[in-house]
Amino acid sequence: MPLTDVAVRAAKPRERSYKLADGQGMYLEVMPNGSKYWRLKYRIGGKEKRMALGVYPAVSLLEARKAREAVKDTLRAGLDPSHEKKREKLQRTLERLNSFEAVAREWHENRKDGWSEGHAGKVLKLLERELFPSLGARPVKEVSAPELLAVLRKIESRGALELARKAMQAASQVFRYAIATGRAERDPAPDLRGALRSKPVTHMKRVGEAEVPELMRKIAAYDGDLQTRLALQLLALTFVRTGELRYAEWTEIDEEKAEWRIPPERMKMRAQHIVPLSRQALGIIRQLRQLNGQWQWVFPSRSNAKQPISENTVLYALYRMGYHSRMTGHGFRGLASTILNENGFESDWIERQLAHSERDSVRAAYNHAQYLSERKKMMQWWGDYLERVSSACVAL
Repeated sequence: MPLTDVAVRAAKPRERSYKLADGQGMYLEVMPNGSKYWRLKYRIGGKEKRMALGVYPAVSLLEARKAREAVKDTLRAGLDPSHEKKREKLQRTLERLNSFEAVAREWHENRKDGWSEGHAGKVLKLLERELFPSLGARPVKEVSAPELLAVLRKIESRGALELARKAMQAASQVFRYAIATGRAERDPAPDLRGALRSKPVTHMKRVGEAEVPELMRKIAAYDGDLQTRLALQLLALTFVRTGELRYAEWTEIDEEKAEWRIPPERMKMRAQHIVPLSRQALGIIRQLRQLNGQWQWVFPSRSNAKQPISENTVLYALYRMGYHSRMTGHGFRGLASTILNENGFESDWIERQLAHSERDSVRAAYNHAQYLSERKKMMQWWGDYLERVSSACVAL
């Protein structure tokens, strides 16, 4: 007779284990300690085998019978259920090893030595907070573009548009690593181009081209700290980012080659950047060397020479000159870009000099010197232009 729920529940342990048959090879084995196991006997190739279907009450009588039918279907297909069970277990193990989280952590481990400690920490935090909760357990090869987009939409819903963009970039690198290591066939991230909300472009405040002569004359006549005036003039002549200027070290300056080589760790794109130094920029450098040549920094802090100048030094100097809400240190980049483009210089040269190009790690090893001879001529033209528009511009 087939078993009933009441009979299964009422089965009591005995001194030795015993079996209660349900039919078609399935039975309940009751152990002396009271544990109850569902078992199934079956024959394949003339040989009798047994397999476990679960433990009662976690697996009910109805669920055990469904498992029995699944085994019977496997037998009817000519397959050995025990082999199939092992294969499925192996598949689940492989899926765990090849989950998005497992592959992402492996990718991060392989890449982190090439990053700063702070950047590596930020990338891992982004993965753990934004991507792993929804995608971590998924086999990396099965993550689809709509599935990834749903995760990114959640980030966007918080107003974190830039974070959503960074999350997509990180996910894309994980997928590409999975492809390279044979655990995925494609990267779904490129399918999402145009799907994310764009962050409104906010241009740094800067004066117009017509105001450049007055700006340069005011900088030349700045009556504050000499080092601050020289910082403003060098910033105008090189149009680097303010942070790149502040942390400039003397070891980076090669006056003989007329080059300033900014190391990768200080660049936004994490690649070395060469700044050709015009005759005018070299004149500023020579003044600074006389002033600060004994220190590590080109622009040491006046209160502690072991530290560079404050991030607000340049901005507050511009405020003192009457440019509050009209000009920032970053504004020199926009001015240079506009004026150089209007005067016929190739946009590729300008973009390379602005260090705007997003490059992968392989290309970055070669592109720091891209268009260097052309950029040297362009930077000298820029120095001559600033000297020409302002008779007070220092030209040594």
